[in-house]
Amino acid sequence: MSTKTKRQCGLWDSPISPRSLAEDRRLEAARWDTDGRTLVWLEGRSDRGVLVARESGGDAPRDLTTDLDVRAEIGYGGGDFAVGGGHVYFVVHKTGRIYRQALAGGLANPITPAFGKSASPTLSPDERWLAYVHCDDENVDRIAIVDAEGKHWPQILAAGHDFYMQPRWSPDGKQLCWIAWDHPSMPWDGTKLFVAPIIYTADALPRLGEPREIAGGADIAVFQPEFTPDGRTLLYVSDESGWGRIAAHDLATGQRRWLTTDGVEFGSPAWRHDQRNYAVSHDGQCLIAAASRAGFQRIERIDAATGNSQPVDELAEYSEIGQVVAAPAGDRIAIVASGPNVPARIVVFDFDTRKTTVAARASGETVPRAALSQCEAISWTTANDEMAHGLYYPPASDKFEAAEKPPLIVIIHGGPTSQVRAGWRAEAQFFATRGYAVLYVNYRGGTGYGRQFMLRLRENWGVCDVEDAVSGARHLADKGQVDPQRAVIMGGSAGGFTVLQTMIDQPEAFAAGICLYGVADQFHLAAHTHKFESRYLDTLLGPLPESSAVYRQRSPIFHADKIRRPLAVFQGAIDRVVPREQSDAIVEALKRNGTPHIYHCYEGEGHGWRKKETIEHFYQTVEEFLQRHVIFASL
Repeated sequence: MSTKTKRQCGLWDSPISPRSLAEDRRLEAARWDTDGRTLVWLEGRSDRGVLVARESGGDAPRDLTTDLDVRAEIGYGGGDFAVGGGHVYFVVHKTGRIYRQALAGGLANPITPAFGKSASPTLSPDERWLAYVHCDDENVDRIAIVDAEGKHWPQILAAGHDFYMQPRWSPDGKQLCWIAWDHPSMPWDGTKLFVAPIIYTADALPRLGEPREIAGGADIAVFQPEFTPDGRTLLYVSDESGWGRIAAHDLATGQRRWLTTDGVEFGSPAWRHDQRNYAVSHDGQCLIAAASRAGFQRIERIDAATGNSQPVDELAEYSEIGQVVAAPAGDRIAIVASGPNVPARIVVFDFDTRKTTVAARASGETVPRAALSQCEAISWTTANDEMAHGLYYPPASDKFEAAEKPPLIVIIHGGPTSQVRAGWRAEAQFFATRGYAVLYVNYRGGTGYGRQFMLRLRENWGVCDVEDAVSGARHLADKGQVDPQRAVIMGGSAGGFTVLQTMIDQPEAFAAGICLYGVADQFHLAAHTHKFESRYLDTLLGPLPESSAVYRQRSPIFHADKIRRPLAVFQGAIDRVVPREQSDAIVEALKRNGTPHIYHCYEGEGHGWRKKETIEHFYQTVEEFLQRHVIFASL
């Protein structure tokens, strides 16, 4: 017999409070120093980025940056820092400058001028030079180089393409490789991998010889090149066969062989710089990679010669894994990892001792796992008898059980070319521990299920995502798992657009909506968004002006009078991806129509929340909104 108390769903006392979520830190990346002893990682603390260092077997971790805010800002960021030779090299927020600081102590000094923006600093093997991605004040991207002490003015290494990412030095310092692509492609549509010889001179910065194209193309996305320690092979991820597989390219013969098979995804959409889904061991004998299946990732060790793969069972509790890096010495890796019931951690694993060490935690991890929701991968039939996928979190509590079928919150990911993976989802646990069921929809057009699945959204944004959101909610209702009359749709950015478009096209499908900085005007977005996404709509909706009718049809601002169910709108005041004018316009339409709504525009916030006070207020407000318009309204 159950000892739990029956209580109305949505009103359960939860161990996860808005304040506790606001206090959590963001663990964004970790890197080893050259000697393999010191691990440095980046923590997001409210609206600041702080570098932290810890020596293996040494004292407690210590902050390296106290006054400087570490954050690279090309596109969606990423590639914030590098470590080597006893120093850390990092990009400072708003200035775009790269600084150098000794791990042993002392002040940081800038080594690049305050000009444009920088990302992905990459130190040469002899620790004399730093290659990096640079975007100037006119939005021109390139690979640049500066000496590690900042004595020389930086120089351009490679230019001519619209975008660059992931520069890598060969182990002998004689070659450099990188990824490049051009409008209107996005990095998951088609990219190219280049390698070029490095030419050294006695009195100037190194320059590049003639680059040669190794892999990729207009309809092939390549990702994360890595040299093997002997410098003979260039590894990379390519979706040429329809899945993101790891390939090995022999630089002498030009021969390529595949190390992984179809049906498993090793790539990721390159929304941010310097993403690392795999690493090469210090001796080159194996790769350690994050393999993704149905939204769940796991660490696998892949034999570099045979391609044979074995899961690392000691790390099985982690199902969302990023920033895989191998120590330069010793058979160890560091990862940023989480699981459905495990908040994000910096984890070090030693293959020799089979020992796992947690170097950092994003939260206090005080909530017992018995009180948290267990995540389940689900699939269902959607429009045109096609398949959609998702992650389902049922209501969870160690004290309460449902007195009725629970309300459902359908959450739509951003991107839209993205995927929700089965890691720690704070918002899912926030809602589930209050008695809500939660469904993350990995709709047709996202990633993680093969290239053909991703291509499904071309010219169908606002169609496939809407259909899959509605059919996902209906699937759970038909199975008797949720109350179809109390379903809510929620999403941010591209997911916010899906919220608005769904409430317009199928106004009776959901009882309420929650829209975070959602796209409302496709014409305005095409004209005013940042460079990275300025041609994204060419594939999602079609090129202009030929597709102007489609843009108007899928611009919620022109049809907002059809929104009748309650809507909560949240926006960052300095959002440069989806400017606040879009949310302002939707709210004005809601006012004219008399649609129940709330609106909060947070000062100092951009495309997503960073400040503690914002996060706390957001969750408090959302809970109040749901109780008023979904929970109490249904009693």
